[in-house]
Amino acid sequence: MTDRTHPGKLFLVGIGPGGLEHMTGRARAAIAEADTLIGHATYLRLVAELVTDHTVVRSAMTEELDRATQAVELARSGRIVALVSSGDSGVYGMAGLTYEMLFQTGWTPETGIAVEIVPGATALTTCAALVGAPLSHDFCAISLSDLLTPWPVIARRLNAAAMADFVVALYNPRSGRRSRQILEAQRLFLCHRRPDTPVALVRSAYRPRQTVELITLAELGEGEISMLTTVLIGNSQTQVHHGLMITPRGYASKYDLRDGATLEGERVGQPLSTGLDGWIAELRDSRASVAELARRFQLPEAYLADLLR
Repeated sequence: MTDRTHPGKLFLVGIGPGGLEHMTGRARAAIAEADTLIGHATYLRLVAELVTDHTVVRSAMTEELDRATQAVELARSGRIVALVSSGDSGVYGMAGLTYEMLFQTGWTPETGIAVEIVPGATALTTCAALVGAPLSHDFCAISLSDLLTPWPVIARRLNAAAMADFVVALYNPRSGRRSRQILEAQRLFLCHRRPDTPVALVRSAYRPRQTVELITLAELGEGEISMLTTVLIGNSQTQVHHGLMITPRGYASKYDLRDGATLEGERVGQPLSTGLDGWIAELRDSRASVAELARRFQLPEAYLADLLR
C-alpha cells in the first residue's frame, strides 16, 4: 500500500541521447526533484552532472525487471524516484514494464503512487537528425532483439514493413550473442527493396564515440554494427545528396519546388488528382477481378470486396 504520510513518486525519465543539451527541461527538473536515481550504469554516467545528494542505484543491461521492481518499492516507501532510460522511456524503455508491474499489483492512478512519464528524444529521431531527413514520410521502428519476442514474429514485421515501403529504424541490431538477426533482416528487405537503397548506421548518437556511416542495403551485412547502433533503412524514394539522406514527402508530385507553382491538374490544399475517391472510381471502372486487384495493390481481397459493394 502507498504510505500516505510520506507519499512517494516515480518519474520515468527519458534522457534523450544523453548529452545535457539534448535533454528536456522537464527531465532535468524531475531528476533534481528526485532523491533516488535508478538506471543502467551507462545512462547514469550520462546524467552524472545532475547528480547531487541523490541515492544512486546502478544495474546491468539485462536487469530491467530488477530496476522496475526496486523503483516501485522505493516510491511506495515514500521516496521520490527517477528511473532513467536513454531516448524516450516509452519507446523500448522502462515505462511499459513498470506499468505492467503496477497494474498486476492493483495500482491505479487514483489510489497508488504518483507516476509521471517524462518524454525524451528517441534514438530514431536523434539518429535521423544526424543524417538528414530520412523520416519525412511514413516510417516505423522494429527491434531485432529476440530475447522476449519470437523471431518469426519479428520476421513477419520486417517483411510487412519492407513490403509496405516504410522507412524503417532497426533497434538492437546486433549484440555479442546475436549476430545473425541483422543479416536476416537484410535478406528480407532485399526481397522488396533495391540493393542500392540508402541505409544509415548511427552509433552512439551525440555521445563522445559517435559514428555515422551511409551505406546501401546490399552493404548492410558488412557494416560496423553493435547494440549502440541504430540502423535506418530508406524506402523506395529515399535519396542521398551531398552526404545527406532524404526521404521526399511527395511535394514534388504536386508543386514545382523551384518556384512553388502548383503543377498542372493539381490544386492547393487538395489531394493529388487521383486521391481516395479517384482510386475507388478507378477500381469500379476496372474489369479486373477482386483477386487481380488484390494482387496488383497488395491489399486484402476482403477489403477490396467490401469497398466495391
